Amino acid sequence: MCGILAIIGKGKEEALVQQLSKRMSHRGPDESDIHVTEKGHILAHERLSIVDLHTGKQPIQGTVSAWMVHNGEIYNHKRLRETTLKHHTFRTTSDSEVIVHLYEEFGYDFCDMLDGIFALVVIDGDDYIVARDPLGVKPLYYGMDERGRMFFASEMKAITDQCKSFSTFPPGHYYTEKTGFVKYYKPEWEAHEKAVEKLDLQALQSSLTQAVEKRLMCDVPFGVLLSGGLDSSLIASITSRLLEGSGQELHSFSIGLDASAPDLVAAKKVADFIGTTHHEIHFTVEQGIEILDKLIWHLETYDVTSIRASTPMYFLSKAITEKGIKMVLSGEGADEIFGGYLYFRNAPSVLDFQKETIERVQKLFTADLLRADKSTMAHGLEARVPFLDKAFLDLAIKIQPEEKMPKTYDGIEKYILRKAFDTPEKPFLPEEILWRQKEQFSDGVGYNWIDALIEYCSSQVTDEEFEKAKLFFPYNTPVTKEAFYYRRIFQKHFPQESAAQTVRKWIPKWQENQDPSGRANAAHVKADVSIAVEKEVV
Repeated sequence: MCGILAIIGKGKEEALVQQLSKRMSHRGPDESDIHVTEKGHILAHERLSIVDLHTGKQPIQGTVSAWMVHNGEIYNHKRLRETTLKHHTFRTTSDSEVIVHLYEEFGYDFCDMLDGIFALVVIDGDDYIVARDPLGVKPLYYGMDERGRMFFASEMKAITDQCKSFSTFPPGHYYTEKTGFVKYYKPEWEAHEKAVEKLDLQALQSSLTQAVEKRLMCDVPFGVLLSGGLDSSLIASITSRLLEGSGQELHSFSIGLDASAPDLVAAKKVADFIGTTHHEIHFTVEQGIEILDKLIWHLETYDVTSIRASTPMYFLSKAITEKGIKMVLSGEGADEIFGGYLYFRNAPSVLDFQKETIERVQKLFTADLLRADKSTMAHGLEARVPFLDKAFLDLAIKIQPEEKMPKTYDGIEKYILRKAFDTPEKPFLPEEILWRQKEQFSDGVGYNWIDALIEYCSSQVTDEEFEKAKLFFPYNTPVTKEAFYYRRIFQKHFPQESAAQTVRKWIPKWQENQDPSGRANAAHVKADVSIAVEKEVV
């Protein structure tokens, strides 16, 4: 895991590029390097060493003239070395190096061969290709300066003051000067009418287990994030089973305002049940408020739910890296695939339900994946997401939506996922955890977190300021004082209109109160549907 920066075009001073790259040094605290090609193009890299700790330094040269940088992990790199690329000579044992050799072998047509997560740039003379993984697990931005030079970077902050315009690089695409953007990832599940597969609980269990197993590829200490919700608890349980007999200690981590936080209580039950070495981290509302400015600089978003949830994730990631852990497995993606958010139970029809799951998965890169990456990488911690494995997605999303729709099962979200791991003979989880109601992360750390955050933000924005919200922020105008406060901080760090346009707001459908808190849904066991309502723009 790393931070990458590439500049296509001559004339940029190497020292300046190093400074721009260092804005992302938190992504790669282990080492950094830069390469200027014979044609004057520049590749820079900030490295977090996870695989091949000793020879995997980037940029990496191919057989002759091609060079590459990569942020991510290629889980099938060994198989590619042993089969498709068996006649190639490699310089390192890094998983990343297969990328430049695939380019040498197949030109632009290789992204579908990669099983993993990636933002990558390959330069060969004046030819180049830039690509992002299918769902955008790894961030990538692109822009152009006044002289027509193209910039590509893992984080927006590395290029905002260099480019006259910039944007988010679309997931599942590659870009070349000759072709423009090309969509290489075209899964059947993107068409809602393809959701016709019969439910196979054993196949679901097997596929998710395989997805976890391949993500254990690691040469450094790793752990699991454990909120005590279904998703992270399943990943932790599967990981624990896969490590049985290895003698390897599995560390689990959870966070809350205090020991009574809903997530901490549930996570302790899971940790005791599956036998992890468990760590509880506490933070205060005051600490959370204190780091909002720095957090928004790291996140590069003003989306309300992303900021609410990233604050505890930021503190948790810091505590994890301080214990020497450099990689964690996480449960992102399950809510989108299986309709786990409480608002899904209000879907008007089976067709609406299926379309919404597809759209939520496609937009993950704007919300949960952005949060998961940037709040962990702020401290040089890599998060891996088994639920978003390509093979698992192909299986899970194409199951008939009638099998998944909550109202069919008395409002039990993610019913088929729970059922796939409901194995009384050898339980994966305690019964009360397996069937625990959905609790969004920003709620589960302690209900007072969101309530206090809303109150604080409101106190920082006057009524007069808020009345001029449209004047201050004509694009994507904030509709609450909390949103206004975040937007003001974002604008300070990223004043360009292009920056504001990279952000997408997460808004639940099919419920009267559109605050992103799970408690804003009347179905929540601790429902508070008045959240933020009184502060909305009239």
